[in-house]
Amino acid sequence: MRKTEIPVSENLGRGHLACAGCGAAVGMRLTLKALGEKTVMVFPASCWSIIPGFWPYSSLRIPVVHAGFVTGGSTASGVRAALDIRGDHEALVAVWAGDGGTFDIGIQALSGAAERNEDFIYICNDNEGYMNTGTQRSSATPLFAWTTTTPVTRPNENPKKDMMAIMADHHIPYAATATIAYPEDLLRKMEKAKRIRGTRFIHLLSPCPPGWRIPSERTIQVSRLAVRCRVFPLYEIENGISYTIQEQSRAVPVKEYLKLQGRFSHLTDQEIDRIQERVDDEWQHLLRKARC
Repeated sequence: MRKTEIPVSENLGRGHLACAGCGAAVGMRLTLKALGEKTVMVFPASCWSIIPGFWPYSSLRIPVVHAGFVTGGSTASGVRAALDIRGDHEALVAVWAGDGGTFDIGIQALSGAAERNEDFIYICNDNEGYMNTGTQRSSATPLFAWTTTTPVTRPNENPKKDMMAIMADHHIPYAATATIAYPEDLLRKMEKAKRIRGTRFIHLLSPCPPGWRIPSERTIQVSRLAVRCRVFPLYEIENGISYTIQEQSRAVPVKEYLKLQGRFSHLTDQEIDRIQERVDDEWQHLLRKARC
């Protein structure tokens, strides 16, 4: 990956309410460095409905619109239309939604906006569960993971939904995965998305220490292992058809990633082997797409 200079400007101030080690807080800080102060951020119900702080105080230094859980895509469409009517074509509209507000509850509004190719950046802050309300399962929750609604006796038995493939099938101009363990890659993709018009989708993996049952100081390590184990590959898709993979170094066994997280501490060797097999199959499928 080429070197990218990290801006010194800060649009996330002090005093936010994120948990210690919150991947989403680091992700937001880096995202706002890339997007800049001329950004209007739409927040569907999620952790970031709470993290900035209680009115009239906010740790964010940009305009914010809090939206209903289901309305991220439609609210951003309306904000963009309102700015255009005012003649403000410089301000950037972005959505910051959780996986619940993207994969599940908000997918209809997102799909409609993507089908219309609305002009905004949609960032899915994926912590793989409904973490703000007590660690319930979402369709972004990994295979066999523990949550409060998939207890150890009945862990999640369905694989994670492939949201990138869904967005690619909308043929939007740009979609990409990113994680805080690779900040230069994240900044480059945000800056690239900023230059493109139409619907842009960023799938940002954000470890949640309480929900993933990891120590707060392990957030970056776990994020990096997700990429190295190919559980969460770094790649981008242009116009729904052109795939480019950013990180293809020698893979680390998926067991190294799983063993750091309490939500996987109940796994048997057979279940770990099944996860490894699925990760390997998905990686080969991604490679085939990138070679087309």
